[in-house]
Amino acid sequence: MKSDLEQTRGKLVQPEEEKQQVEQSELQREATQTLDHQYVLPWVEDTEQEKEFAAHLTAIRRHLHRNPELSGEEKETTAAIRSWLEEEGVRLADEYKLRTGLVAEVGQGNGPVVALRADIDALPIQEETKLEFASQIAGRMHACGHDAHTAILIGAAGLLKQRESSLPGKVRLIFQPSEEKATGARQVIQSGALADVQAIFGLHNKPDLRVGTVGIREGALMAAADGFVVKVQGVGTHAAVPEAGIDPIVVAAHIVTALQAIVSRNVGAQESAVLSVTKINSGTAWNVIPEEAILDGTVRTFDEKVRARIRERFNQVVAGVAAAYGTTATVRWIQGPPAVVNDASLALDAEQVVSELGLNRVRPLPSPAGEDFSFYQKEVPGLFLFLGTSGPHEWHHPGFDVDEQALPIGAHLLAELAEQALKRLQA
Repeated sequence: MKSDLEQTRGKLVQPEEEKQQVEQSELQREATQTLDHQYVLPWVEDTEQEKEFAAHLTAIRRHLHRNPELSGEEKETTAAIRSWLEEEGVRLADEYKLRTGLVAEVGQGNGPVVALRADIDALPIQEETKLEFASQIAGRMHACGHDAHTAILIGAAGLLKQRESSLPGKVRLIFQPSEEKATGARQVIQSGALADVQAIFGLHNKPDLRVGTVGIREGALMAAADGFVVKVQGVGTHAAVPEAGIDPIVVAAHIVTALQAIVSRNVGAQESAVLSVTKINSGTAWNVIPEEAILDGTVRTFDEKVRARIRERFNQVVAGVAAAYGTTATVRWIQGPPAVVNDASLALDAEQVVSELGLNRVRPLPSPAGEDFSFYQKEVPGLFLFLGTSGPHEWHHPGFDVDEQALPIGAHLLAELAEQALKRLQA
């Protein structure tokens, strides 16, 4: 993989790699052509240098987009990131052991430590974009933009490396696996990579925000994402004699209806929550009342008290409805990541940085989607941002794409946030 990646910087390769070189050089040329009419970064004076930087990040993103890997399987992606960072002269912090993903560092000395994070995994979705650089692996796609996030953080690493001697501390670069399964952040924490970090920053592309716009919000930005499985125990019988059994489908239907009242009657008007039953399985034949019915779904909340209240009422409703029909039901609660809650002081500082960079700033509505960046925020103060990408579709859509002009914007933004945070922490 490394020889393939080297072509993004025009390095010489061996004869047997010539085919790969042609493919990669074409990708680089496509990236440059795409950026001919790019969004103009207000603070950039050397536009030719910036165009080269943007084309490099675009080529990285397109390579990753062509070669998506699912959560926990990001071995080639990790190797690619390692190679790109080595090209930049960035130190790989291999003391933090991860099976996939990696940690790197820029900076020196005994000053403060801040972290930047990007997620690297893809999704089990069949791509329908018809892009020239569409996924080459059937049933797998970067449909959430983690390829863009990775390219952005590599770009930020390069920018920080250029000013490394003036950094008053260290910037830890976290390329995190398994965000889609909400397990990667905890792996990073267990590795010790957050032990001495004093602040952490991350971002996510936002298709409904225009390129050049950054969404900053203090407090809750994204939801806690919990799941549930309800198993209703019935008594099977012939469909013609239902009085001889207990129909779990009828019980399950009443449970679904009763659950809807939790949000409308137990969550205040100034609070927010979503409860959705998304899957029902029961029965094997048209003339048989089955033994059980299984319901699956999700709960999204922004406040820990609301989260706990819904879980308590959920168990009460399920048990009560089942008892009313003379049977029992069990609940398996799948606790996902908590809500992304941004540190107010970091949000305020970021507003100043965005203003100085000449970007547009908005205060976005909280998103009911989940993000395991929230686990980092349980350990250290953190800020998660939305980066406008003018996308045609929302996250996880088979036609998802990002406007690649957002890549250098995100790289400059992360680098500036890290440097300014180090300066404030040192002061």
